Amino acid sequence: MDRAGVLKSEAPVRLREVVAAQLRRMILAGRLAPGERLVEDRLAELLGVSRNPVREAIRVLEAEGFVETAARRGALVATLDEGQADDIFEVRLALEPLGARLAALREDPILVARMKEVLGEAQDPTADRDLDHLADLHSELHSLIFEMTGNAYLVAIAIPMVKRGQWVLRQRSPLRDPRAWQQHHDLIAAIEAGDPDLAEAEARRHVLTMRHELRQEPGCC
Repeated sequence: MDRAGVLKSEAPVRLREVVAAQLRRMILAGRLAPGERLVEDRLAELLGVSRNPVREAIRVLEAEGFVETAARRGALVATLDEGQADDIFEVRLALEPLGARLAALREDPILVARMKEVLGEAQDPTADRDLDHLADLHSELHSLIFEMTGNAYLVAIAIPMVKRGQWVLRQRSPLRDPRAWQQHHDLIAAIEAGDPDLAEAEARRHVLTMRHELRQEPGCC
């Protein structure tokens, strides 16, 4: 296939991903509320695209858990209740220590450097403290750890979980407080040092701490 053919075949995939990212951000920000029906025509007009990439993006978000389909109502923004929020942390408790352990067994200074950059930006009190941006940084940091494992199966399972976990953090976690990021320093240091036992322990400690803090909040898991 020539270059034009490759670009033509890849363009719809890129557009689907762009639209999915826009819709995900709208859900995370509450602009699309839990239980709200996703009308393809209206969303296509709002985003300036055709219905097809919107339909494909909705399928992506359904696989990630942001969207659910109801009989006779179609696609709806999923409702994240307390039990589901707790379930997310149960999955994180299983996957994140494994991801940290496997990441520590590999050397990738480029990914480690990016983790440090993300953490530095998240803790910089003079930087953008927009909650959407901070939630994106948190997701990127944890996604980088899974990416560093080099395990495609783990990445495929874990990244949607990270994105769904961002929903919980976006709504309930004090990400604007630089202290909320402090445990990540020890986690990254253990990965960089190539200490799988310590990395696994730090990841487990981080997830347990986050879950404990969220459970202290009224109406949370």
